[in-house]
Amino acid sequence: MTNLVQIGDHRRSSDSRTDESSGARPKRQRRPEWLRIRLATPEKYRQVQSLVNRLNLHTVCQEARCPNIYECWGEHGTATFMILGDVCTRRCGFCAVTSGRPPAGPDPDEPAHVAEAVAAMDLRHAVITSVDRDDLADGGAEHFAQTIRAVRHRSPSTTIEILTPDFLKCAPDALETVVAARPDVFNHNLETVPGLYPTVRPGARYFHSLRLLQRVKEIDPSIFTKSGIMVGLGEDRQSVAQVMDDMRAADVDFLTIGQYLQPTPKHHAVDRFVTPEEFAGYEKTAFGKGFLMVSATPLTRSSYHAGDDFARLRANREAKLANA
Repeated sequence: MTNLVQIGDHRRSSDSRTDESSGARPKRQRRPEWLRIRLATPEKYRQVQSLVNRLNLHTVCQEARCPNIYECWGEHGTATFMILGDVCTRRCGFCAVTSGRPPAGPDPDEPAHVAEAVAAMDLRHAVITSVDRDDLADGGAEHFAQTIRAVRHRSPSTTIEILTPDFLKCAPDALETVVAARPDVFNHNLETVPGLYPTVRPGARYFHSLRLLQRVKEIDPSIFTKSGIMVGLGEDRQSVAQVMDDMRAADVDFLTIGQYLQPTPKHHAVDRFVTPEEFAGYEKTAFGKGFLMVSATPLTRSSYHAGDDFARLRANREAKLANA
């Protein structure tokens, strides 16, 4: 069955759903045409779903309610694996992943199960992310490393991209543990502009996240670094441009920018829907600032078309080195 649906179709969060002067709810924002997706569950989608269920794996596609799941699972047969469980110790204002107290310790079989799934799906580029695990001394760093090594052993030709937490409250060598496993791409998202951190990303620190990305390059310059933000949260163009400058100062290679979509009425409200033309402007600005690769569209997410983007990223670095 296939039908068209609008995504991000939720009312504003509870603190902004009522007009105090009239007591009436504000009108629901009309969703623009460019945020319509084709909802389909063909055989390939069901195969991915069955594999994920059989191996007791979690995916950010499901847990974070990604709007691209039908395309990625159904058309491309890809998924973004989410390790360290499905309960996050943070409560960010934008994220649909369940918050709370996770079960003690990671699943020791998870690295092998992720590796089995990557092999079964014959992925040329695997993306692995996680919840925040502030309850673990290393934030799950060793579990990330074990998962990378397991995928490398089972599928040596597959390139690996990781999207990590900030390891803010962890042992000082947590980052080194992950980098030592040598992923091809190290992604850590800044998510938004610093002025919105208190409501959007209250458990994180903007400059700590920047420094994390910078340290990856200092430890191993061969690893590509990547970061992303959402727009439509209340930021302005000047603040987005400043984030780009901060990322480039930290030697980030790859920038993603996508439209924020409110997962439930309890989450941060959508301030506005950014037009495709504005996204194209952000992409042009970012390339002008020196990023090797930029993905800026309303439906861009960290792992959206990650394999194709990685091929372009690697080609762009080779071209840059050849022209140096």
